[in-house]
Amino acid sequence: MIVLLGSGLVLALTGGHQAGHGPNLAPGRRSPAPVDAPGTATPQIPHVDLAGLRWGDFHGVELPSSPAAGPHDTSGGLASGFADTPLGALLAALNIGVRANAQWGPAIFAPTIRYQVTGADAPALLASCQSAYNQASQAAHVTGGQPLGNAYVTEEAFRWIAYTPADATVDLVSAGPGSQGETVRAVTRVEVVWDGGDWRVIAPPGGDWGNSAGQLSSLDGYTTFPGQG
Repeated sequence: MIVLLGSGLVLALTGGHQAGHGPNLAPGRRSPAPVDAPGTATPQIPHVDLAGLRWGDFHGVELPSSPAAGPHDTSGGLASGFADTPLGALLAALNIGVRANAQWGPAIFAPTIRYQVTGADAPALLASCQSAYNQASQAAHVTGGQPLGNAYVTEEAFRWIAYTPADATVDLVSAGPGSQGETVRAVTRVEVVWDGGDWRVIAPPGGDWGNSAGQLSSLDGYTTFPGQG
């Protein structure tokens, strides 16, 4: 997804990413470790049927939903109510992760992080988003907590790292236009846990999505979302 998260594409939106600009990727970021990294146990890789996905616009980003797997509640621009299935976990990682970003304003990122993001670094993520939003909104003369603008990115593909009905980890690929008109891709690792009857995202290390993201040069080994690649 590009989630404009932290300093990498997500989910790769970045806090303070402005509409019309290419994704901001920190040079030298390492990509998340591959599934088959030496010395790691073979993960459980689930099968998900993507045929029934529906795509809807969220401030310029097309996000997927499923009648069976969720999200079943998108009121107020938020997204909750995911099935405890592999597809539900995947959709939660993408929909919650994208919303946990300063780009959309505090009416979106604040409740998303408070109620749908967990882990020791959740407070740092909230503080980072608020700080990034304050700076960017002042510079762009955006008032009233309004979004900073649309994001021109595509949530393109994914790769499972591990899955159980209680915990899942997936690498999400976002794509967007670079400064020279080329397509730039980033991959962000997102972990979700089943908690309180729904999936919640584990906050990235240090509250910075850039710490979980890296540039990507090839989609080899990734599953492309239908119609997105």
